[in-house]
Amino acid sequence: MRSALTLRKAPARGRVLRLLALLTLIVFATVACNRLSFIRPKMDRKGFKQTAVEYDVGDRRKAPDGAAAAQGRVQSAQRYLEAGDRDKARSELKQALQIDSKSAEAYSLMAVMAEMDGKRAEAGGYYRKAAEYAPDRGAALNNYGVWLCDNNRAAEAMPYFDRTLADPRYGSPAVALANSGACADKLGQNDRADRDLRLALSLDPKSTLALSAMAKRQLRLGNAFEARAFSERRLAIEPISAEALMTASQIEQKLGDTAAAARYVQRMRAEFPDTQGSGIGDGGK
Repeated sequence: MRSALTLRKAPARGRVLRLLALLTLIVFATVACNRLSFIRPKMDRKGFKQTAVEYDVGDRRKAPDGAAAAQGRVQSAQRYLEAGDRDKARSELKQALQIDSKSAEAYSLMAVMAEMDGKRAEAGGYYRKAAEYAPDRGAALNNYGVWLCDNNRAAEAMPYFDRTLADPRYGSPAVALANSGACADKLGQNDRADRDLRLALSLDPKSTLALSAMAKRQLRLGNAFEARAFSERRLAIEPISAEALMTASQIEQKLGDTAAAARYVQRMRAEFPDTQGSGIGDGGK
């Protein structure tokens, strides 16, 4: 019997931490030969992850007109945002776009701010512009693909993951493969889901995204023992999420170990008190 446990609301604490982690991903070196990074290594949203890789943009003196100045403004905006001053961050981004109206990095940071404000549709528009203005950068393509799949547009997302993986400079293929596999699973594309998730784990055995997706996938397919193996690997890696504990509880319930299932529920309640749901181990509340 499958557990009745459901996760109704993502814990506020977890969302704040994910968004704060996101701010560390727009990183700019200040040396003469500037390396521009826009990456999101810890941004998990409903089973997806956004990240990107460093790009050489060369000496600022050789950059396209205004590009170096715009990059400096985005860099400044990030510092203000990390310090909690959103007004100054917005001002810097506005100036960056006045200098370079096609700055993918500026639009990406605007998307981050929109997500922090709970404006998901607005964030999607900014991610789309970043992808349009950086059509060969795996970072921007992956980020928009994640947003599409996270907003019930999985079929539209798949080509963006393909294009991400086609970028030879993209340094996080395991992330893109995990995103692609999880999104393909939502679409019922079983062969691709299994292929991409296993490829992701072959490249990064500690991919929390791929491990979580495989655990849920195997449970849904009725392979509870294999699901448990993936779940245990996921729970061995920090940070733990409420969703990972929920999945572990469902797996143990499927295997008939109600005591273990209850322990996972109780742990979830203790570590993520904002999580609301129903299931074993808490009196059905």
